[in-house]
Amino acid sequence: MTVPLAWGALVTTFAPHAGTFFGSFTQGLFTGALPILAVFYVCIGATISIRALPGIAKRGGALLATKIVLGIFCGAVLGHFLGTQPVASGWFAGLSTLAVVSAINDTNGGLYMALMRRYGSSEDVAAYSVMALESGPFITMVTLGVAGLSSFPWQTLMGAILPLFIGMILGNLDSELRVFLGGAAPVLIPFFAFALGTTLDLHLVWGAGLLGALLGIGVLAVSALLMIVVDKLIGGNGTAGVAAATTAGNAAAVPMLVAAANPQYAAAAKPATVLVASSVVVTSLLAPLLTAWWYRRAKQRGI
Repeated sequence: MTVPLAWGALVTTFAPHAGTFFGSFTQGLFTGALPILAVFYVCIGATISIRALPGIAKRGGALLATKIVLGIFCGAVLGHFLGTQPVASGWFAGLSTLAVVSAINDTNGGLYMALMRRYGSSEDVAAYSVMALESGPFITMVTLGVAGLSSFPWQTLMGAILPLFIGMILGNLDSELRVFLGGAAPVLIPFFAFALGTTLDLHLVWGAGLLGALLGIGVLAVSALLMIVVDKLIGGNGTAGVAAATTAGNAAAVPMLVAAANPQYAAAAKPATVLVASSVVVTSLLAPLLTAWWYRRAKQRGI
């Protein structure tokens, strides 16, 4: 996610008119984040098994609900002070409610499942089929709406989740399609990441360095703390809660998608994209270490 995002930003910073100059398919790649993301969410949806949802709804649903509630709480608190606009100047320049909610709401599924295969149970791994419903801008739009930070037309909300549900239908009707479409999802990530990168100025990336790292640490620490408690309440030892306290790579696309649906967030979208991308990197690096440490601690205590 981050490497093609950086390449897109480099091209835009040093050759801002490259897409227009070459035109045709090249220009389409520079401006095609939305259609690529639409295909990506169809592919992600195909991996969600409807039959498996009831049996794993308790664990996956609890972790999903915790992230949503945390996002609503942070959205309500930050929205009271910041509204829909980013901080204009100072140490926290670029920080916005949109950035924080986007970073919290979407778990890094690949990392979570890899950690759970090593430190968890098969039920923990399967729980992500419920948590995958976080993918895309739908949950963030709902969170911002519940927090009182603007409403979205029902058509926009439906449009945000429709590709995911179409994928679910296709994947559950045909197991071969599930494998075919599910395997395509990772391939699309660098392409929409590059397209997103072409909308960013590297001056924003540089300015977001420390703030982005702090956002990632904050998301990991606060999410892990709450989800350890929830995971223990539903019969786990807290390890799954730590592993789920991350930011997904595709969450970096959410600010732009929200801004496309509601122009009130246009000013916040670009710096939010950079901050969320930073949170992706930080949580991806720290979550495995924290998960391993918590797992060993739990085993030593016989939990």
